[in-house]
Amino acid sequence: MNNPLPGVPLIESPLFPSLASSLGLNADEARIADDLFHKGFAVFDFPDPDLDARIDRIQGQLGPRFGVDFADPASNKTAGERRVQDAWSQDEDVRAIAANPRVLELLGTLYGRPAFPFQTLNFPVGTQQDAHSDSVHFSSLPERFMCGVWLAMEDISADAGPLFYYPGSHRWPVMTNAMIGRRGYGSDLSSAQDPFAPAWEALRQAHGAEREVFLARKGQALIWCANLLHGGSVQTDPRLTRWSQVTHYYFEDCVYYTPAFSDEITGQLQVRSIKAISDGKARPNRYLGEELRPPQPVAASVRPLSLGRRVKRLFGGGN
Repeated sequence: MNNPLPGVPLIESPLFPSLASSLGLNADEARIADDLFHKGFAVFDFPDPDLDARIDRIQGQLGPRFGVDFADPASNKTAGERRVQDAWSQDEDVRAIAANPRVLELLGTLYGRPAFPFQTLNFPVGTQQDAHSDSVHFSSLPERFMCGVWLAMEDISADAGPLFYYPGSHRWPVMTNAMIGRRGYGSDLSSAQDPFAPAWEALRQAHGAEREVFLARKGQALIWCANLLHGGSVQTDPRLTRWSQVTHYYFEDCVYYTPAFSDEITGQLQVRSIKAISDGKARPNRYLGEELRPPQPVAASVRPLSLGRRVKRLFGGGN
């Protein structure tokens, strides 16, 4: 493939329509690609013949950790903990869902780089989280090489706080601290996304964007692009569960960092140390194939504006 923009995820590239025919996609994969390109999300049936058994085992394994009586249909299912992060490290079924080879292959094809899972979140109920873009939490250089996959582990009703999203919002500007006029590096926030909420709302109003709700059936999954504005609806019936798993994916040959606590303009990034769930191996921060490492200290009088100095800033070094 002759792609003049390899630093842009293929599925988000303005060149994607002209390049898609060379990817060898089947009809369903082509539909997923078209939905991701135009809407920023795509729904598909999760490709795992053992999924029902995995879901039963995950619920049995993780259920006691939430402090809720799931056997009592009248109990308040929202009273306990709302999520378990990175259960893949103790639960093989969580890991297997995150590292599903067919999903990894599809994501790698659509983004133009090999994909790997780096985080899982398991939920017994909805998040009721305000509209947000994951790009302020997880980002990359080049940008947008991140996505999420949300899996419904049961049929989801409108009263259970279903997932919602704003189609097309993945094309809006990716929020940074510079855009909203604040410093991020070294800051201490209880919520990484709160400072960006007014800007997201202003963009929503400017575009006249309308939310859509995903009333998923068990076994359906949703891929969303890094910058898609999404959240969790209010749960109107606390007796209901909304079992689900989220897996976040990065792609090879990138720098991985947290924009909410970074200042890109000054080169001060909160860089992440990433391990792939699929093989348990570290994924170094790389740029054009070269691993970026903190440089050795130099004399204070030697301050060339060189790649070494920029890399030092990148990893949180001095001036």
